[in-house]
Amino acid sequence: MSKYQVVGIGNAIVDVISQSDDSFLDLMGIQKGIMQLIEKERGETLYGAMTNRVQAPGGSVANTLAGLGNLGLTTAFIGRVNDDALGRFYEKEMIAGGTDFPNAPVEGGELPTSRSMIFVSPDGERSMNTYLGISSEVGSEDVSEEVAGQAKILFLEGYLYDKPQGKEAFTRAASLCRAGGGKAGISLSDPFCVDRHRDDFRILVKELDFVIGNEHEWKSLYETEDLDEALTKGAADADLIVCTRSGKEVVLVQGSEKVSVPVNEIVPVDATGAGDQFAAGFLYGYATGQSLETCGRMGCITAAEVISHYGARPETDLKQLFVKEGLL
Repeated sequence: MSKYQVVGIGNAIVDVISQSDDSFLDLMGIQKGIMQLIEKERGETLYGAMTNRVQAPGGSVANTLAGLGNLGLTTAFIGRVNDDALGRFYEKEMIAGGTDFPNAPVEGGELPTSRSMIFVSPDGERSMNTYLGISSEVGSEDVSEEVAGQAKILFLEGYLYDKPQGKEAFTRAASLCRAGGGKAGISLSDPFCVDRHRDDFRILVKELDFVIGNEHEWKSLYETEDLDEALTKGAADADLIVCTRSGKEVVLVQGSEKVSVPVNEIVPVDATGAGDQFAAGFLYGYATGQSLETCGRMGCITAAEVISHYGARPETDLKQLFVKEGLL
């Protein structure tokens, strides 16, 4: 029996969240509603300009694992932090949240712990400015057989593909997981990430068990504006594909089975983490053997919970939400 129901590998990033209006974004030259990578100096400038800062452990896959921990699954996160104040904070908070953090903070690391400055607008849009720091240095040496080889499900973060050692970490983790009888999948992360690594991602999609992306990412992957065409190609390449559509129905395809799950639209307080928590609900269903439709519905419920408040991690007992909807 696997030690972990879900193991994630991705960027270990401390989220620093602040509320701001559009005029502030314009003043600081921040592009609204997207994730931008920034250098250390720019990060320090933005950090200093933030008011009412709220700090939390983040990173896309790490947020997903927090949702899965809320749902009671056994989880571990493969990531890299420096042995600095933010790194020690990150390790402590992940463990407190119920997720094993097997890689100790790196002593004397050249780069500081990664952080993302997130500016939340009154309409709930979030503008993310991420300094990657040490988290992007994750490599195959960080992937132990005791963790990746003991995973029932492995969840990979597309962002890590930006560096060669990240690809090597992916390859080793997926190989160990599948050798142990587990299933491995990926989040496409964002359209720009797909643009940068399209050829590699197309190969990867064929090799993995499941792929989660939004409509912009799927269109980017197959270089088309026709979503149906993109999903048809995706379904031909991957065993199971999932497509989220920002308030529209979610599409899941596995072999000849195609399911559309309606979404109850709500006005977001903070859209941060919507995709990450959708993945948590979906993976909970996937890990516990639910139908495609139920997996999709669970994902929609967990996404709706996280956008109803500030922050990228759930604040409610997610299982109780599933019970209320008759899913458990």
